[in-house]
Amino acid sequence: MKRPAPSEYRAGPLVWVSIVVATCLVLFVFQKILWLVVPFLFALILYYGWLPLKLRLVLSGFSHDAAAALISLGSSVIVLLLAVLAVPWITAEAVNWQEYSSRYLDGGLNLLLSALKQLERRIPVFAQAHVSEEVAQQLSQFSDNFARDHLANAALTLAAWAPSVLLAPFLAFFMLRDGWRFHRFISQAVPNAFFERTLFLLDQIDRTARLYFVGLLQLTLLDTVCLAAGLWLLGVSSPLVLGLVTAVLAWVPYVGSIAGCLLVVLVAATDFPDAPQIAYGAIGLFLFVRLLDDFIFMPMTIGKSLNIHPLLSVLMIFVGGAVAGVAGLMLVLPVLGVAMVFGETLGLVITDPRLRARHRHAERLRQRVAAVDL
Repeated sequence: MKRPAPSEYRAGPLVWVSIVVATCLVLFVFQKILWLVVPFLFALILYYGWLPLKLRLVLSGFSHDAAAALISLGSSVIVLLLAVLAVPWITAEAVNWQEYSSRYLDGGLNLLLSALKQLERRIPVFAQAHVSEEVAQQLSQFSDNFARDHLANAALTLAAWAPSVLLAPFLAFFMLRDGWRFHRFISQAVPNAFFERTLFLLDQIDRTARLYFVGLLQLTLLDTVCLAAGLWLLGVSSPLVLGLVTAVLAWVPYVGSIAGCLLVVLVAATDFPDAPQIAYGAIGLFLFVRLLDDFIFMPMTIGKSLNIHPLLSVLMIFVGGAVAGVAGLMLVLPVLGVAMVFGETLGLVITDPRLRARHRHAERLRQRVAAVDL
């Protein structure tokens, strides 16, 4: 008699509550070990970026170890060459970093005060309250103390994080070399009744993470090209560098985009102090690229990996920020995606009576074989 096909499994409220709670717990733990999570995150990006090349080398006849070593060595040589070329420029520019920061802050403040004065001329209430004078006084005190109080601390923080970030290439190398061994080790530890589902789970988790991080790199490239082209048309200095920096800052949802937009507006206001329309044009450019991200770029890249309802993604971004700060904003979506795959697959295994019956039958057979000689 033919067994009827099982109905399609759909995760229920209990599974979804467990997924959300597990995501929050993982983010909370990640915040406590952020010194390890950050290099691990960069290592995953490197790993999924290098993985296609490694697979090509393996198919060409190289062993897993040789392919991983060759890719890591070649990448290290490229990074060293870039560092040798970039260090003299960075050293020369670092001498004037405090002067540059003060100049860009002044350019942004002048743009803001100019906009406030225009409002005062059009709105009498603002003129009577002397809004521009009050804001100018407060911002003048802030700009005078900003470089002294904040930029030095930021430089020290970056220096303290540098050794941790340098772990990323080493972690990526061992992921390339031993990732398949870890996959086999996990699958061998699972009972035979759940072997197929376990392989499916591991494959789905790997696929979700790979598509997310590869999509993130693709989205960063698209944003960099669009922003750099727009800033070049506006005449803003260093459009490619600004486009890349702001695209990377956008990895942090909402907060990173606002910070990147503010950075570009400061540069535009400083480059064109007598043409505020350039800075307004930069703001319009960011809004345009943001719309492209939401409706075209993200569905083409990251949207392929995370099948998350928009309402849930927005709510979890706020929850991630509340639980783990900036780290939570960056990690909440990939962690939620992996938790969804794990939770839904585990729910499917637990609720499948045939798999549980196979496992119980296998246990009885093992006990019978073990008791044959007794």
